[in-house]
Amino acid sequence: MNETDGLTPVKPAESELLVVTGMSGAGRSTAANALEDHGWYVVENLPPQMLSTLTEIVSRTPESIPKLAVVIDVRSKELFQNVQGSLAALRAAGITYRVLFLDAADNTLVRRFEQGRRPHPLQGDGRILDGISAEREVLKELKHASDLVVDTTQLNVHALATTITELFSDSGPIVLRLNVMSFGFKYGLPVDANFVADVRFIPNPHWVPVLRPQTGMDVPVRDYVLEANGAAEFIDRYVNALEPVLEGYRRENKHYATIAVGCTGGKHRSVAVTEEIAQRLAQLPRVQVTAHHRDLGRE
Repeated sequence: MNETDGLTPVKPAESELLVVTGMSGAGRSTAANALEDHGWYVVENLPPQMLSTLTEIVSRTPESIPKLAVVIDVRSKELFQNVQGSLAALRAAGITYRVLFLDAADNTLVRRFEQGRRPHPLQGDGRILDGISAEREVLKELKHASDLVVDTTQLNVHALATTITELFSDSGPIVLRLNVMSFGFKYGLPVDANFVADVRFIPNPHWVPVLRPQTGMDVPVRDYVLEANGAAEFIDRYVNALEPVLEGYRRENKHYATIAVGCTGGKHRSVAVTEEIAQRLAQLPRVQVTAHHRDLGRE
């Protein structure tokens, strides 16, 4: 790992290697196209066993291909089974890489396959959902070990391309990018969250008639939530607890994290607290923060 002051991540002198993988239908091709638009040399549907060979070739002339993205997925059938071993071989050889995993909810994947009128690569004689279930099992360990998981459930091709652009710009990710996300527990946990905070201990504005139709973006709701007993103390302690974690991310050359804040419906408490936490984190050095409200408007 190349470091200057021990805190600021810099791009390695050798070629930068990004492994793009994830669920079929989650947007790997869109991500590959976006990376190619930003100067990455993209190799799609590469058998994992060829990773070492390709990386060795590129490492001989890193200036010719400074940014290499390799898309690997279950289309390589049996060859995909030992993908973890192939990645471990890269690490053992001292090759630095990152893994981007694209995911989406099952019903979204089913809809995308049906719209495209094509079968899932693992469904065989079964249903699309059978193929998705089989693929999730195959990819379970790889997803857990990935550096960055992007949930594309709510993203169309243009939004996903924008997300990839923001994460992998020409200059490379030189700051720590944080996505602070509000959500409603009744709609499920965000699959791409690195941290999850539960703010259901705060009194719910839903039960205050004048506040019920408003959201956490409105001043009356925000004040009600942030002035509640224990809310300010929680936010202070949570942000303080995150600071050494974020510094550790920098030391380990990790550049992205998603911090999810949940309440019951994702309309009042989590929205207000997310906005406050995002503002606090944005004051830290070398941090780029965005706030996203996943379930706002669903009620």
